[in-house]
This record gives sequence, structure tokens and C-alpha cells, in this order.
Amino acid sequence: MSSPRVARTGWALRSLAHRVGQALVDVALVSLALWLAFQLRFDWEVPRRFDRVFEETVLIIVAIKMLVFVGFRFYTKWWRFTSLRDLQAIVMASILASLLVTALFSFWRPEHVAAIPRGVLVADMLLTLVLVGGARFLVRSIIERPARNQLVASGKRVLVCGAGNAGHTLIREMQRNRTLGYVPIGLVDDDTRKHGMRVMGVKTRGGREDLPRLLREHDVDEVIIAMPSAPGSVRREIAQSCRAAGVTCKTLPGLPELITGDVTVRRLREVRVEDVLGRAPIEIDLAKVARYLNGRTVMVTGAGGSIGSELCRQVAALGARRLVMIDHAENNLFEIDLELRERGWSGLTPIIGDCKDEASMRKAFADCHPDIVFHAAAYKHVPMMELNPLQAVANNALATELMADLAEEHGVERFCLISTDKAVEPKTVMGATKALAERVIEERTASSSRTRFAAVRFGNVLGSSGSVLPIFRRQIAAGGPVTVTHAEMTRFFMTIPEAVQLVIEATGIAEGGDIFVLDMGEPVRILDLAHRMIELSGHEPNKDIKVEVVGIRPGEKLHEELFNVDEQVQPTRYGKVMRATRAPLPPALLHDGLRDLRRRVSDRREVGLDAALATTLGISREHLHEHEVHDTETVTKGSSST
Repeated sequence: MSSPRVARTGWALRSLAHRVGQALVDVALVSLALWLAFQLRFDWEVPRRFDRVFEETVLIIVAIKMLVFVGFRFYTKWWRFTSLRDLQAIVMASILASLLVTALFSFWRPEHVAAIPRGVLVADMLLTLVLVGGARFLVRSIIERPARNQLVASGKRVLVCGAGNAGHTLIREMQRNRTLGYVPIGLVDDDTRKHGMRVMGVKTRGGREDLPRLLREHDVDEVIIAMPSAPGSVRREIAQSCRAAGVTCKTLPGLPELITGDVTVRRLREVRVEDVLGRAPIEIDLAKVARYLNGRTVMVTGAGGSIGSELCRQVAALGARRLVMIDHAENNLFEIDLELRERGWSGLTPIIGDCKDEASMRKAFADCHPDIVFHAAAYKHVPMMELNPLQAVANNALATELMADLAEEHGVERFCLISTDKAVEPKTVMGATKALAERVIEERTASSSRTRFAAVRFGNVLGSSGSVLPIFRRQIAAGGPVTVTHAEMTRFFMTIPEAVQLVIEATGIAEGGDIFVLDMGEPVRILDLAHRMIELSGHEPNKDIKVEVVGIRPGEKLHEELFNVDEQVQPTRYGKVMRATRAPLPPALLHDGLRDLRRRVSDRREVGLDAALATTLGISREHLHEHEVHDTETVTKGSSST
């Protein structure tokens, strides 16, 4: 027998022995609970006939309780990790077991045995709860006490900002697990009512304004921001105080990122620029608005990309029965599939495929029978699509038409296209192909299709592959310069988890042919973004790392827009989601144009493609190439803005 197999067998035997040991302790405790219930009911002088009742019923009652405990999965967890959630389960199990015992002895008991007094049954239930629950918390307390007392002086001295639930959870985990190497020496909270209060022995030492003083007085090594709902301005102020004092600052993710996991020390990370942009975080009760996903088969195209992979995470967390993940990039698909499997999610179907390939997509729909489709697969880089217009048309426009046709053919309930603000008043090939994809969706109204089609349009997402943040990080790591294309250029920004939450929310209210636009907040100046990123890296802009304005790129807009000039904006019942309405393209124009584009792509005819694309959209070729010109020379290499 191989050594790994021996090791696995040994571990399995130890685990089984541990579970059996737990069960035997519970057998003793529930037996003791019943005996004490009789003693207390009769003031320690139990009549002989009731002694016999105990002897005749104890095995039956213990067996019922143990079966209930097993059903509640009491023996799949170490007692040292007992939590309040486990206590709730113990309460429910004790009540259920007592009800079953009462019901059993109400309808059946041996003729020679007297009835069990009701007072005994009530006392037995309460004593079972106290003994079974108390034993678990006693074990946890005994094990945790040495860990709490043995926090080594060499560990990092940590100040936690936020004395709410997240802060409590982090303090408890630090004290429970000394191998983390954290020594919590205090909390900071702006709620003055909490000042002087202690959380598991750790004192709340003041508010945010006291942070510089506390960092000096208490020799703090690291500050942890434990405020998932804090606005960016608060995080930025804390990060600046830490930078001034030379103290490391880490943070828990914001609420959108925490949707797929609990608050733990493992989720701590460095403060990022998206944490300090100054925009209030978006808070959505997705469990309420995304019930349409629960128990359904959901298909995500572009599943390995930035938006697609986050869609997969959130859809899985919201209870989808099956998740069909399609991507043509093997490595990206492998990574998201592995990540979800490691988190314990099943029902995953990864498919390596190209949305332009009708045969493979038709097979995917026929094999998987999706109920909901999120179509995130697309080419997005403006300069690359200017150089490769045939691929842009094929992947962004024609593949969307194919996927929409297949969705209708296979009775899909909802279909959502991920669009972009570059589809608004398009002046590039990439923007025009996404605008055409929106028109394909717009045509499929509730009156013409069983499937509820929608497109969701939004601006830049922070941290997506190839976007401005990773480019800036790379330039900062290289010592600069950090390049922006225009000093006044602005962009709308949203974090990936926030954008995906709103996409899921919008898809749930689709009626057919809808174009939804996400409220992106106020636009951010790219130059300011560069300065903040340099500051977060511990440097000073234009002193340690130079910022250069290098010139706007072909097709680039100085300011992005979210609505076309001919669109009317309507609110929806969700405040961060708006509906854009306009007159649809004439069907003949749209269908003839798509047919012409298909022929051109098939024949590899690039000449005149831009004119054909513009004609299909009902705009002039000159409009499509109406690039903005500004006072700086155009430089394409190494510049960053989108």
C-alpha cells in the first residue's frame, strides 16, 4: 500500500474515532439530562414507579435524540470551532427531539409503564440544551484560553479600524489562531459610544482623528480597515495617516466583494486605488433580487474574463443549480473552474468554445439547456479592434446575433448582453460593433420573442485585464514614468463586483429588448487616478515618479458618455439601474446590414467594412471616424486612459 494511501486511511480512522467519541459524550449527556429532569421534577425523591419509567424509556429517548443530532450534522465539526450558529442548531435539535419524544409517548408506551410527566419532558429539553451546548462551548473556551494568553510578543501589533461586526470577527480570529502572528492592541471607531468599550478584551481607543497619535503611542505595525461599507474618502484618510507614519495598511474587501465569502483574516489585502476613489459603495440585497437564478441552469460566455469570471462567482453563490462556463481561452477557463471547485461548488460545466462557431454553440445549448444566458464574450480594446475590424465585427456583433438566435430557439428565459459606454455615439470600430450588438438585442422585444432580452451598458471597471490600473501598476513598479493621454481626460469607473451585481439586478427586471444603463457615479479624472495610485505605492507624484501627458489615441474620447443623443432615460425600481429607450432601427436595414457584414467577414473583405458597419447603424462613415483632436500630439505606445 502506498504511503499517501496509508496517510489517508490513518486520517480517516482518526476522524471516525473523533466523531464516535463526540457521539458517546452526547449519549452520556442526554442520559444525564433525562435523569436530572426526573430528579428535579420530584425534588430528588423520585417515586419507585417513576424510577421504572426512567429505566424503560431512557434508551428510546436517547436513540431519538441521537438520530436528530446526526440529522443536524452535529458530528461533522470540531467542538473547538463551535459558533453561535451551532448553538442555534442545538436549540432547534433539542426542541425537535423533545417534540418527537412527546408525540411518541402520547400515542404509544408499554402498558406497564406510567406516563412521563410533562414537567420532566420540559426539564429534559432545557437540560439537553444546557449540557450539550455547554460542553461544546466549554471545550472551545479551554482550547482558546492558552492561545489567547500565549500571543507572542514578536507578532505584529495591529490596530483595527472599525468596532462593528467585521472588527469583532477579526479580533476573535486573531486571538483564536496565534499562528496568524497578529496581536490586536486596540480598535478605532467614529462612534463615540464605543470608546472605552472592549471587544474580547481589546479596547476601543478612540476615533479616526486619534489615529496618528495612536500609531505613535502604541508602536503599531499594521492597521486593518474592517469597515466593508465605508466610503472611499474614509479609507483614503486612514491610508494617508498610515503612509505618513510608515505603517502598513490593509483592508477587508468592500461589500460587493464579500458576497462570495465570509469575513476572515485570509481575506485581508493591501489598500487599492478602487478602495479610495471617494465613491460610496453600492449595497444590494442580491439574495432578494436574484431569486430568478436559484436552482436554474445559467450559461456565461467569456467566463474566463474579468466580468465573466465575476459573474460565475456571484451566480454560483446565488444558488444556480448548474453553471455552464464558455470561453475560448483555456487557461482563463481553467482558473475560474478550479477556483469555484476549490470553494466547494459543484454543477460546473466548463466548455472551451468560440461564440462565433455556430456548431459548437448549438451543441452547448442542446446539451446544457440553459435557462439564463449572460453573454460577456467580446473584444474590448479600441486600438486593437481598429487594426482587426473583421474580428471585431465577427466577435462583437455577429456572435451576439448567433447567441441570441440560439437562445430563442432553445427557449431560454432571459438573455443579457454585457455592453459598454463605447457603444454610445460610436467613433471607433470597437464601439460600433458593440452598438450593433445592442441593436440586435433591442429588436427582440417582448412582443416578438419568448426570451426576455436585455443589454446592460456601463463604463470602465477597475482592475480588468488590460485596463488602466494594471498598466499604471506596471509603470509604477518600473519606476515610471506613468503615462496619461490627456490631462483633462475622465472616465466612469466601477469595481468589477459592483458592476456584476447591477448586471444581475438589471437582468431580473428585463421585459424584452431592454437597454439598461448603470449609474456609474461621477467621472474620475485619469490624472487624479494616476496620482492616487502613486501615493498608495508610497511615492510622491512628479517627485519620486514622474507623470507624463503623452497625447490622445485615435478613436479615444476625452469624456465618455452613457446615453446616445436620441435616447430617453427612464428610471427603474432599482435606483442604480436606468432604462434607455429609443426608436429601433428599421428591421430591413438591420437584417440587410447583418447579412452584408456576414458575407464580408466570410470573404475576409476588410475594404469598405467600416462603411458597411456605419450604414447598418444608420450613421455616416465620417461619423464613425470622427476622432477627437486635442492640443497634445498623439502617441499610442505605452499610454493609458481606458
